[in-house]
Amino acid sequence: MSMIVRRLSRAATAGLVAAAALTAAAHSAEAADTLGSAAAGQGRYFGTAVAASHLGETDYAATLDREFSSVTPENEMKWDATEPSRGSFTFTSADRIVDHAQSQGMDVRGHTLVWHSQLPSWVSPLGASDLRTAMNAHINGLMGHYKGEIHSWDVVNEAFQDGGSGARRSSPFQDKLGDGFIEEAFRTARAADPAAKLCYNDYNTDGVNAKSNAVYNMVKDFKSRGVPIDCVGFQSHFNSNSPVPSDYRQNLQRFADLGVDVQITELDIEGSGSAQAADYTKVVEACLAVSRCTGMTVWGVTDKYSWRSGGTPLLFDGDYNEKPAYDAVLSALGGAGDPGDPGDPGDPGDGASCTATYTRTADWSSGYNGQVTITAGAEPISSWTATVTLPAQQSVSSLWNGTPTWSGNVMTVRPSWNGTLAAGASTSFGFTAAKNGSDAAPTVGSCTAS
Repeated sequence: MSMIVRRLSRAATAGLVAAAALTAAAHSAEAADTLGSAAAGQGRYFGTAVAASHLGETDYAATLDREFSSVTPENEMKWDATEPSRGSFTFTSADRIVDHAQSQGMDVRGHTLVWHSQLPSWVSPLGASDLRTAMNAHINGLMGHYKGEIHSWDVVNEAFQDGGSGARRSSPFQDKLGDGFIEEAFRTARAADPAAKLCYNDYNTDGVNAKSNAVYNMVKDFKSRGVPIDCVGFQSHFNSNSPVPSDYRQNLQRFADLGVDVQITELDIEGSGSAQAADYTKVVEACLAVSRCTGMTVWGVTDKYSWRSGGTPLLFDGDYNEKPAYDAVLSALGGAGDPGDPGDPGDPGDGASCTATYTRTADWSSGYNGQVTITAGAEPISSWTATVTLPAQQSVSSLWNGTPTWSGNVMTVRPSWNGTLAAGASTSFGFTAAKNGSDAAPTVGSCTAS
């Protein structure tokens, strides 16, 4: 499917997708009885890795749709899957995941743009100049296809060595382009999709150690020089030989203090029973304690399809039964496994409401700044969701005080940090839009509160 046809298809289905997003938001407002809805109540997403080949399995799709608010394609967006021959892109499997996620009102994380592994055979033999061209073309091709549809991209993945050296990993990019390839990849990615969050992602960086220190120093340098990096992903693959570090929360916090979001991107914890449940609780509580920890993604829906299936590391067993770890995560997120009838008097969320009003705060020939004010109703709220539909020609170049996801020209915005409001209190988010020939005002949909 060409990019133009894909965009037209997106615009045609925007109303359906927006309705799905509002349905998901309404679910979270009624009762925090799933992982996604409970996390939304904490101003965070709870996602999972998804394989397109399993979407046809009824129990897999049902569990995914019920429980999660974000998806990450497990392999379908990697270089070998999307550009197997130079300049020839294929998106069929990745599109299937993105389409499914959007039909359910879920966010999508892009994984991954530049990685030493799962490269097609044509990449490694390239000389330096050709490799630089190919790297940037791959970033532009992949991000261009999904522009406006991906919440966060893992721009560079696993670029540092394990062990105590803190050195960069040997790879075609490192060996031929040098240390500067990471910065170049981030700058190319920012130009390709200015609205997407740009992340560096790695493993064995969960505690303070030589590897995480090296990543920390890189991020600190990038922030000081204006290199566009928005977030750092911590894969968080744990087992008895690599347990949850005692300084896990402190490590997340020190990265957040640099001015980037932190995301737990590939969480799985080998084990079973109460011990596994306790470790999952530690991870969730650490994320909730760090205001810039914006969400958590477990690396798979069910144990039977996990890359570490022998270690039973996920929240659902091979028959899609909820494990003790599931109950522990839901509880840590403030959810309840048996919420009862959400219409009963006294249930959480009864009466929670909000309104959304739009104001144009600045205007110039080619663009404008818009502001949406969210006001709580007669009861306090812990989170909110609002939709903004832009005229077809317009595009948003930046947004602040909110986290956007896109479906066509419909922007669904959730709080970045400003979700909790007292009764009658207000907050706002703003955005800069390019007119592209249209001076029409966007349409603000209803506000949904929890």
